[in-house]
Amino acid sequence: MGHGTYAYPSVQIWAPWNLEMHDHSCLSHFVDCYCVDKVILGQRATVSQYSFLCTASHDFNHHDLPIVSAPIVIEENAWVTAAVFIGPGVTVGAGAVVAARSTVTRDIPPWTVVAGVPAKSIGSRDRKAFETSCKDVRTEEL
Repeated sequence: MGHGTYAYPSVQIWAPWNLEMHDHSCLSHFVDCYCVDKVILGQRATVSQYSFLCTASHDFNHHDLPIVSAPIVIEENAWVTAAVFIGPGVTVGAGAVVAARSTVTRDIPPWTVVAGVPAKSIGSRDRKAFETSCKDVRTEEL
């Protein structure tokens, strides 16, 4: 766990040894982390309330439905908003935003805004404006 990380008391983490939180990352109210595989939150990454980070599924083509897993990476400054599902093997790129109630099953490029089921690009986040706003905040607050 990095410096200044926060997981609200209502967060559920299955296999917490597979959760990696970098400086100032946050898991908000009632986030569910199913960490069969690694879940990595980059610096200042935020996962908002009621989101589900699910690193595993089942191979439905096999008769006994074995578990298959892949890591989830939420890169620095990314924001997964409320009630989002992130599936196995997904990387949410640096600075990306996932709109509320979206379902993400594929990687999201950095600084992209996605929404929907399945999540699709609806725009981009202004990286320069974001970085300028960070200069107004004291380093120890980041």
